[in-house]
Amino acid sequence: MVVYAGQGDPRRSMALLWRTGKADDGPTPGPRPALSVDLIVEAALAVADVEGMAALSMRAVGDRLGRTAMALYTYVPGKAELIDLMYDRVLAELPTDYDLDAGWRAAVTAWAEDFWALCLRHPWLLQVSHARPVLGPNEYVMTETLVRIVHRTGLAGPLLWRVVGTLLNFVRGAAGTVAEARQARAVTGVSDDQWWQARSAMLDEMAPDFADRFPMLTRLAGERAFEMADPDTPYLEQEARETFEVGLALLLDGIETTLIRAIQPSPHPSGGGNGVSGGGGRT
Repeated sequence: MVVYAGQGDPRRSMALLWRTGKADDGPTPGPRPALSVDLIVEAALAVADVEGMAALSMRAVGDRLGRTAMALYTYVPGKAELIDLMYDRVLAELPTDYDLDAGWRAAVTAWAEDFWALCLRHPWLLQVSHARPVLGPNEYVMTETLVRIVHRTGLAGPLLWRVVGTLLNFVRGAAGTVAEARQARAVTGVSDDQWWQARSAMLDEMAPDFADRFPMLTRLAGERAFEMADPDTPYLEQEARETFEVGLALLLDGIETTLIRAIQPSPHPSGGGNGVSGGGGRT
């Protein structure tokens, strides 16, 4: 299930995100406590965190608040605007200040760990497409924070921005594997181990020449590449976590390599010239 942000009324959505005008004003029905945009968003988050994005509706949020769906529309025009508010709200959980004294690499690693944890606390977040940003204040704060960290590398302009995009996409993708594995267990009632054992056990029967057809995969199996250390943690979660750690290290190594190339003299056939290779750091 993919949800696209920014599907509601642009002016109303942006006013709610940035809290301009009187977005929280509305009637106070009966003797019960007044509703507000914040209360509605918190209730929506509780629904999505526990039951998933598919269960989110204005009616479900109203039920959680003890109100009708119609009572919510005075504060939030509809589900589309609500999703924008939810998305931006959870991004406020990310730290905004990272210690750069230990260097940019340590700061990027800390940020990636925090973003990874956020995605798994709110797995529905990964179902909101990153193709169209929400353009809310907390989304900008998150981006500003990461740009500030990456800027410490010395990269600038388009290359810096591409690195920021790569880091965001990488963490979302890695966390998404864990979120989907957990959802698969909940929806199907079948564990990862049960699923794999039921099918992999048939490979000898279905593909007796498997080793000849797939020699590299067979070699990796012989090198125990598919074994995980913790028997108590589901296989796919362990694999995704280790892939996250290895992949992040490789990305950071790549940034360091780019920086080294940017300051090394470029080779010249005639022995002359000492320009900067890579066009100022672009590779």
